[in-house]
Formats: sequence, C-alpha cells, structure tokens
Amino acid sequence: MEFNDLGLDKRLMAGIRSAGYTTLTPIQNEAIPLSIEGRDLLGLAQTGTGKTAAFAIPLLQKLSVGYTGKIRALVIAPTRELADQIHQHISQLSSGLKTRSITLYGGVSKNPQDEKLQKGVDIVIACPGRLLDHLRESTIDLSTLDTLVLDEADTMCDMGFLPDIRKIIAHLPSKRQTLFFAATMPSDIRNLAKDILDNPTEVQIGVIAPAKTVAHSLYPITEKLKSQLFFRLIETTATGQVIVFTRTKHRTKRLFAELEKRKYNAAALQGNMSQNKRTQAINGFRKGKFDFLVATDIASRGIDIPEITHVINYDMPNTVDAYIHRIGRTGRAESLGEAITLSIPEDESMITRIEKILKSQIERKTVNDFSYGTSFDPNRRSTPSQNLKSQSSRNHPRRSSGWRRRKESEINRGPANTGARSARSS
Repeated sequence: MEFNDLGLDKRLMAGIRSAGYTTLTPIQNEAIPLSIEGRDLLGLAQTGTGKTAAFAIPLLQKLSVGYTGKIRALVIAPTRELADQIHQHISQLSSGLKTRSITLYGGVSKNPQDEKLQKGVDIVIACPGRLLDHLRESTIDLSTLDTLVLDEADTMCDMGFLPDIRKIIAHLPSKRQTLFFAATMPSDIRNLAKDILDNPTEVQIGVIAPAKTVAHSLYPITEKLKSQLFFRLIETTATGQVIVFTRTKHRTKRLFAELEKRKYNAAALQGNMSQNKRTQAINGFRKGKFDFLVATDIASRGIDIPEITHVINYDMPNTVDAYIHRIGRTGRAESLGEAITLSIPEDESMITRIEKILKSQIERKTVNDFSYGTSFDPNRRSTPSQNLKSQSSRNHPRRSSGWRRRKESEINRGPANTGARSARSS
C-alpha cells in the first residue's frame, strides 16, 4: 500500500513526502488504518521496522483539524535519545501543520519546559521520570488528552519504569485511544497492556528476532587480550559507521579514551554524561562527524541511523533481548549490516541462547597473525550448541569504503599497536 492510498490530510502528505516515505512497511500497513479508525492497538515488531511513523501518522491525522493549544497526545518513551528522535520525526511529518510538540526529560532545566507548556502544545513526548515531576508540581494538564502512545514498552519494563507508567496513567482520561508498541512481550508488559488497552487489535509483524539483513560473527578471546583484538579488528575490517557496545559506563569511558588516543573519530554515550553532551554525541554520529560511537545499552534502543554498517559487542550483553536490540542498530531499511561479538569463555551460555533465537550457529572467526597465547585456543567451544545449522556471513558482502572520515594521521599510521593496554571490567 502507498501513503497516497490512505486519504490523509494534504498538509500531512507533504510532510510524509519530505521524509521520503512512499510505500508503507508491514507494521505501518497494518497499524495505520486501524489507528485512524480510533482502535486501541497492541503493535509487536522488531526494531527498525518503522514503528514511529506507524503511530505518528495517525496521531497527526487526528490533530490535522488545527491547533487547540491543549495537550491532545502523549507519547511516553524510555530514553532521552528516543524521545528526541520521535520528536524529530513528528516535527518533520507535521511541517505543514500547525501542531506544536515538546519533549520532557531529565538532565536539562525544567523551566524552559514549563514555559513552553504554558504557551500551549498539542503533543508531549516524555520520559516517565520528568513527566511525573510535572504532574506532581501541576505544571502540566493532561485532562484534554485523547491519545496515549507507549513506545518501546518492553524497554521501560527492563528499566524499572512500570510503576511510574501506572502512576502516569492514573492521571489520564479513561476515555482515550491507546497505542502500545513493543519488540518483545514479557509477562509484565502483557499484563500492563491488558490493564490499559480497551478491546485492542493485536498486530505482530514477523518473529521477534534479529533482522535477516544482519550477519553475525564471534571472535573468541580472553579478557586480557580483548582490547588488542578489538583494535586489530577495526584496522582490518572495512566499514562505514560503527556502534561499539560495552557493559559498563567505566568501560565506555576507557575504550573511548583509547580510540581518541589512537586518533580515531569517536564519540561516547553513557548515562553519566550531561544531556547536552549526549545530544552532541548522537547528532555528531548521525551527521557523520564520528566513525565510532562507544556506548552502553542506552544506545541499543531508539537510535535510527541507516548508515550504521557494523555493531561491535565489545562485551557480551546480559540478555538475549539486549543482543537483539543492540544488533538492530545495523541492517536497517533493507541494507546489509554486520554484528561482531568479542566473546570470552564465560559467554558461552549466552551464546547458546542467542543461537537458539537465530536457529543457527554463529560463525567463529580468528585474526591471522594475532598472538592468542599458548594457553588459549580460540577454536575450542566449551558448550557447543546442538542441531543448529552453521551461519556464515558470506552472503553479506564486505564494504570497501573504509573509514570514510578517519583523520589523515590515522590513515598513515599503519597497524594498531598490538601491545595496547586492555580495558578492564568494572
């Protein structure tokens, strides 16, 4: 189906065209007509499938009658980065309309938010904590709201936001349309959906698993040699833009510092950074200023940058869902991507669980001429998975562009220093 077939407001269609949208994705094809009808919706789809437009377009169609100065729609998102991204999408789509939107999240001054709310807005995109602050201080009035959107509801569950979500919902009109989106559906999220949705239509697109456009590979290593192997890999792998995931804030800081020391164009993203610095990192990476973004799992949801060619798991994530969402940053919009994981022996149980989701073994790889030491065999598996077909990345052609914006000094520097100090766990 084409967007022209939906009978949307002409001004909204102009925004859709400016965003480059022509054909609906599967989740959009299912969700948009139902949402326009006013139905409550439970949407399940893997990351990178176009969920933002699936709720933003029907929301804007409803508001296209004109600006009222009263809050008509609330979108709740788990992270500041996702809230900003949703706001950018809505702003682009509504460029021909008179609707006003605002983001509400912590880490920035509350006063400018209060002032904008007083002037009047139609759409609020908020993180739970800061929204509750406004509700407690009576600086926001949600009595006129007629649409609630919960985006990445499963992430909010993982982050411990479910009690806050229930408190917020208690302040909302009972008569409203609710659009509920998630990539996975654990029992807590299923129960929340049951409590807040009114006779919903459930839309599920595909299996909640990594996209088929992503090739997966494992590089077994010891913790002590992980840093050396990482720098050897990025020297020998031709890529575009790369997200590197670590398990801790401390590890993110140390790896970012090492990348800068070696003259790579890199940025960091972790929870202890100010909102201004987080925004600068995301925007710089999105605009191509940086080749690398080193991040904790704060970046595993909501960052939609089609140019990301590789995800490198410097540390194995703690859950299968986290792995799915991390590697979902690449292979988007039908483009090819590669997920590389540095695995230590203690990661084998998690690898087995990931392979069960993939329904295939992840290809084990080694780096030629790399000194693994005499006591470690990178080709040995502690607990091999059974009845799984071997997966290879041979169908995913390697990019040849190299580091497009690497500093000249780095291009001429030659191979990485294999004696580099490894980053320690914290």
